[in-house]
Amino acid sequence: MKKHITHYTAFIVMAALLLTGCEKGFFDNAPKDLQTIEMVFQNKLEAENWLSGVYNRLPDVWADGSVTGRGLAELSDELELNAPSIIGAGNLSSQSGINVYTSYYQAIRLANIFMANIDNSKTNLLKEPNGEELIRQYTGEARFLRANYYWMLIKLYGPVVLVGDRVAGVDDNFQLPRNTWSECINYILAEMEAAKALVPEKHVVPSSGEDDLSQTGRITKLIIEAVQSQVRLYDASPLFNGNSDFTSFRNTDGGALMNLTANPAKWAEAAQAAKAAIDHAEDMGKKLYKVTNNDPFLAAVNSVRGLFLTGWSDEGIWIRTVTGYSVWEEHSAPRAANGTKTVAVLSVPQEMVDRYRMYNGKNIEEDDSEYEEDGFTATAKTGFYVAGTSNMYMKREPRFYANITFNGSTVPFVPKTGITRVEFWPTGNSGNANGSQTMYPKTGYLVRKNTNVGRNLQSNAGNVVRPAMYIRLAELYLNYAEALNESDPGNADVLKYLNAVRTRAGIPVVNAGPDQAAIRKLIQRERCIELAYEGHRFFDVRRWKIVNQPEGRQAGEFHGMNVFTGTSLGDPAYYERTRTSTRIWYDRYNLLPLPQSEVNKNFKMVQTMGY
Repeated sequence: MKKHITHYTAFIVMAALLLTGCEKGFFDNAPKDLQTIEMVFQNKLEAENWLSGVYNRLPDVWADGSVTGRGLAELSDELELNAPSIIGAGNLSSQSGINVYTSYYQAIRLANIFMANIDNSKTNLLKEPNGEELIRQYTGEARFLRANYYWMLIKLYGPVVLVGDRVAGVDDNFQLPRNTWSECINYILAEMEAAKALVPEKHVVPSSGEDDLSQTGRITKLIIEAVQSQVRLYDASPLFNGNSDFTSFRNTDGGALMNLTANPAKWAEAAQAAKAAIDHAEDMGKKLYKVTNNDPFLAAVNSVRGLFLTGWSDEGIWIRTVTGYSVWEEHSAPRAANGTKTVAVLSVPQEMVDRYRMYNGKNIEEDDSEYEEDGFTATAKTGFYVAGTSNMYMKREPRFYANITFNGSTVPFVPKTGITRVEFWPTGNSGNANGSQTMYPKTGYLVRKNTNVGRNLQSNAGNVVRPAMYIRLAELYLNYAEALNESDPGNADVLKYLNAVRTRAGIPVVNAGPDQAAIRKLIQRERCIELAYEGHRFFDVRRWKIVNQPEGRQAGEFHGMNVFTGTSLGDPAYYERTRTSTRIWYDRYNLLPLPQSEVNKNFKMVQTMGY
């Protein structure tokens, strides 16, 4: 038991795993016919493919079932699927957990092997005119990616074992304790900073100096600064910064694994890091994507819709060129859409729907919001909803119409012939057909975000191929606003950057006046809406420690429309708020359990607290 048995065949396993890429692109390439490390790193192409294999473990944020992509939305209050999630059902344990732990450590090992061998004097890279520069760049990429995999690990599992640079052999001692949270954070930030000195400002075509679009997504200095902003923001947050709930989370020697004493200075460091990344991004020409229109409402809707179709080139900081958006669209499609790929499972709970503001910027629960629960509109809004639609969907902020498909809304894709609206009541064109149909949203709402109204799901005509954004400028703006509000409340930049996101979304600015606590809630709701389904909500409600508060509640009853009742668009029975699930929450769910098999192999590794 002193040896981690899987390392005896580590190289064979790594080589086999590298062969699993199935799509072309830098994130998915893999070396072929590998035999020995020496042979790989004598060949430029195979060395580059090995580096591609390090990228290969990065999650696809829109892919079906990706634990750190769409899967995080399924594990939080952003989605309400037909079957309860492992967390919502209260079944998360070390035996039935969420395991990306193994995959990320495999990527870390691949990075270590790469860095240990890339400067091999026999490599063909040295024969290139810029060979030494390439080796330097590739080393920086691998070094950052290794640090980023550690970052993704500790966000999910808390502190982990830092294995260092050495490529472990079969005779190594793998009985190692977890490093502390602070040790992990300091290592991650230091490694990212070291990598930043090695990677380029941007990837260019050597012969022309123009941007090399074929290298989109490969690491640059700006990408590293953007991720550092996220690391510092999380590290400053209440879950990780002075949280006495973790008092008993200790190593076998009794040493505390988490920070038990708050350090308020971390908020200032997070603000500084976010502002540095913003300034760098804007110097590189990045900006919030905006579409102009004489109608401010249409300008806002088209801006937030177009952001994911074409606007990523303006706003995207770190981009993944290959993404499973097509599955996302199919799972967001009601049966009113043309074609047979209308899966309709990405239901949105009423609680998430209710977080969208009104067009005047007010929350629906505010007295002067103009929100109406009862009655139906006599007027259609072309491109958005038909006459007879419920008043509860009127006068909502532009992101509501870009992100949510509701009863009476226009079809989010090319519709079937003769269909002008979505109908979710039982006998409607997208309903449950009185129990005989399974492809319908259990809450009466489907996600519309990151879908293309011009796509025909039958022929794929009108499809817009687009990448995914790991980090975009709006996130950096909200990172900065949040950290600055905590470290320097009243600073004019707080509202400047918060309002930049709000005005692009078509809602009024926040004027000076609200206190720090009120601004904090505004920022938290803004992140919930603006960054929905992009992999943030799962972490945000935890790091803010609001899972037991109304604005971040993860337990209890969740609701939707009564999709089993009603006979027409204007039938009030359909619009009765109805319980669709009851979720369970345990405080141990703030962090995930390690796979028990890993703990069983390592007597010095403690399981995550509470499991």
